[in-house]
Amino acid sequence: MDNIFEKSETTRIIQEFVPGKQVTLAHVIANPVPELYQKLGLVTNQKGAIGIMTITPSEGTIIAADIATKASDVSIGFIDRFSGSLVIVGSVSSVEESLREVMKVLGDMLKFTATNITRS
Repeated sequence: MDNIFEKSETTRIIQEFVPGKQVTLAHVIANPVPELYQKLGLVTNQKGAIGIMTITPSEGTIIAADIATKASDVSIGFIDRFSGSLVIVGSVSSVEESLREVMKVLGDMLKFTATNITRS
């Protein structure tokens, strides 16, 4: 019988959310390859840029999606109110404008800790 108390070489990582309001990721993929749309399950006629955000608390994603779609001509590609993930699609300029507006409202009005918008 194996000893269940022997040291294991497996590394385990526990991830938990802590209280606070934070945008941890705001990124624009300016020219994604077509396969990326398919792999992400994005069903859209737009094949422009992809904007990605991660927000804590995750309910902030609902607010971000509302702001993003009202700020410029983007569509919601994916939203997960449990993990705080938001994906928007549109032209590069539209996605960038939407992310800037979301960061402005969340940061300035709602006092979220913000991050820089990055681009690849």
